[in-house]
Amino acid sequence: MKAEIQKKLCEIERKENCRILLAVESGSRAWGFASPDSDYDVRFIYVRPREYYLKLEKSRDVLEYPIHDLLDINGWDLNKTLRLLHKSNPTVFEWFSSPIIYQTSPFASRFKSLMQEYFSSKNSLWHYISMAENNNREYLHGDRVKAKKYFYVLRPVLACRWILEKGTPPPMLFTELMDSQLDGRLRVIVEDLLEMKIHAPEVQQIDRIDSLNRYLDTSIADIKQRIAVLPAEAPRDWAKLDALFLSELG
Repeated sequence: MKAEIQKKLCEIERKENCRILLAVESGSRAWGFASPDSDYDVRFIYVRPREYYLKLEKSRDVLEYPIHDLLDINGWDLNKTLRLLHKSNPTVFEWFSSPIIYQTSPFASRFKSLMQEYFSSKNSLWHYISMAENNNREYLHGDRVKAKKYFYVLRPVLACRWILEKGTPPPMLFTELMDSQLDGRLRVIVEDLLEMKIHAPEVQQIDRIDSLNRYLDTSIADIKQRIAVLPAEAPRDWAKLDALFLSELG
């Protein structure tokens, strides 16, 4: 599948007249809890020739391709990526810390070297807790729930706890978050659930796990209270991002 993905990336470069700077896996495979039938969620950063950015006409800054044969692939223009980094968008941090890399370039190293300067704990916490709260409300309150949906609440909750403790972007791998942040009394339950998730189809349903639901409900409320009293953070400078953008345009 990796060879197929890399072939598709080359086709995109030719078709779109762009250069892919980084391409990674971003979904459950990168998080470490893919099911046997999980899609491949490929995400990439690309840059076009300089003239493309000097037009008066506004242009799209994303490339999206429909899911085909388990392959979900889309990308962001470099200028969109840098603007989102300035806002400390957590998705940017996740893409650049993915353990599964399909294509890279010297740009990725330069980007990573300044990425931490733009990390905002408060912005990231609101992103993850909103994700946890929405998924929890929508998927985890029936008598029967999809096993995979627990991880779409657990992961952002544990990511928040990581940020509150360490003040750094959370790791991609769920097991690393679990080992660092999950209470020992729940560890066995979640490890069993993880084993089921990895070996069962995406649609696998289980009985609601009340002890885990109580932990998630309590954690979400606690984290929201802690975020609310965090001080405002100073805005970041644009200069280094402008310089990186211009250097990639050559």
